[in-house]
Amino acid sequence: MRSVVRLTASATSALPRWLLLAISIVYASFGLFGRDPWKNEDAAGFGVMWTMAKGNAHDWLLPNLVGKYLTDNGPLGYWLGASSIRALAPWVDASNASRVFTGLLFCGACAFVWYTAYLLGRRPEVQPFKYAFGGEPEPRDYGRTLADGALLILLACFGLAERGHETTPQLAQFVCVAMLLYGLVRMIDKPVQGALVWGFALGLVALASNPVLVAALLVGTLAMTIIVPAARTRWLLLAGLPVALVVSLSWPIAALSAYPDDAVWYLNQWVSTSINTFAGPPGSVARYALKNLPLFTWPAWPLAIWSWFSWSGLRRAPHVAIPLSVITPLLILVVLQSHQTNLLFMLLLPALAVLATFALPTLNRGTINAIDWFALLSFTILGSTVWLFWIAGLTGFPAPLARNMARYAPGFVPQFKMLSFICAVAVTVCWFVLVRWRLARHPKVLWRSVVLSSAGTTLMWVLVMTLWLPIINYSRTYKDVAEQIATHLPDDYSCISPVRLGNAQIATFAYFGHMHFAFDQDCDVILRQDTQDYGEPSSMSDFVWKMVWEGRRVADRDERFRLYVRIDRPKPPARHRAWRPRQAAPASTD
Repeated sequence: MRSVVRLTASATSALPRWLLLAISIVYASFGLFGRDPWKNEDAAGFGVMWTMAKGNAHDWLLPNLVGKYLTDNGPLGYWLGASSIRALAPWVDASNASRVFTGLLFCGACAFVWYTAYLLGRRPEVQPFKYAFGGEPEPRDYGRTLADGALLILLACFGLAERGHETTPQLAQFVCVAMLLYGLVRMIDKPVQGALVWGFALGLVALASNPVLVAALLVGTLAMTIIVPAARTRWLLLAGLPVALVVSLSWPIAALSAYPDDAVWYLNQWVSTSINTFAGPPGSVARYALKNLPLFTWPAWPLAIWSWFSWSGLRRAPHVAIPLSVITPLLILVVLQSHQTNLLFMLLLPALAVLATFALPTLNRGTINAIDWFALLSFTILGSTVWLFWIAGLTGFPAPLARNMARYAPGFVPQFKMLSFICAVAVTVCWFVLVRWRLARHPKVLWRSVVLSSAGTTLMWVLVMTLWLPIINYSRTYKDVAEQIATHLPDDYSCISPVRLGNAQIATFAYFGHMHFAFDQDCDVILRQDTQDYGEPSSMSDFVWKMVWEGRRVADRDERFRLYVRIDRPKPPARHRAWRPRQAAPASTD
């Protein structure tokens, strides 16, 4: 088939390596350190990692949050964070240490995306039209340029900023999906090596996530090998699948060997939770995805759709079919989820970025200019807004902006931090230098249409994680509440029964307040969260409850915590303040 791309060699000038690495490292590193675990998934994931790091083999094989079993995902992501906590314990606090692997996993995913696009970009079916007297780019240069574009598109995706810096199992899943995509592409020219990489990645997906996600990716892969002639190889079944089975079964076998009774229950819950997670009615979840997924994956999704249309004659070629073999099953799972959440959205980004980069050679000048001007105007306005709100919070002028900041975080006292200010100024100057270069030079290279988008996303993330980090941390941490509760706990209490506390709250209270929670026994202290006045606990036959503390986070008006101590409670045999890992049989977590 005749090529749909007409390019000269000048259009495939590679992006300077130092610039590409700088953007990736800056994007990955800011927002990882100097903050507390944030509410919801970030704090909950850290809590499991911290429990492992402080616990024993039982905690490592059966992930739990200070005794509360969590069966949504496998242990791989938790293992990495816990290993980092243990390795850095003498020098770095657990909260910051747990996010070291977050940055490494993010950079690993970027590398897999780059090499996947590079290998696809060298294939003969995607090469530009060959002119009679030469002048077209070499396959190697063309592949490098497309790889640069894929990485820039990945970094430009809006939803990756926050999700890509959290201590959650999704980061491990993210890099495993990118690795799986690379293995499928590598399998075309090196069948054994590619099949082994694919099998290893699929096994790691099982260790990091759940059986349904593994099954979906396996079905998508096998369907792709049937449809795409270039990807057919017997090594996928002979080498890749056995590796996937060995890796994925290593954890269940180890858990069953060490703790057979607990492991049987845990693994059953892991499988049933996985099935229930994707067994909901698709109506409300589909509407949620339709509303939030386009923004989360912008600008990758419109470019991916354009790539699908522009390469209409080569849709069974690897550069289109392989990314779609990952995108399609993931989109189906997104719609089949039982609850509205964007946790799976991030797993779509590696394949979307690879498919989207093949739209770049087919874009006309008008479309490229429209993308550039949109990025230029939107990120300049947004960056200026971040600066204005920061100045208003620090100086009180402009007054309307200062009042909005005060309403967002009541009680917060802004402070000037020189290092954060210098970093914010530096990234802002770099942004204007890049804009000036783009407008003055009018480069013809392929990646010119997405360099401003990726740099703009990096600009916004760095500005928010420097100028706004103190106020965001203030509004999203439970540290102050944990310390208040800890001061009202009896010195000789035995354990705390949590009522309506989320996983993030339990993790933060246990970490910052050194609280000992129990989920399978009667305790002499109750800590519960109320969204309205539920009244005091009912009196029981042998004892009554006394409320000793009531409070909430200053930045949250909906939550209210109440601490109750049992009257005439029996004295425990020994003082017990610090949490210690237990191996008790699982019980209800309500």
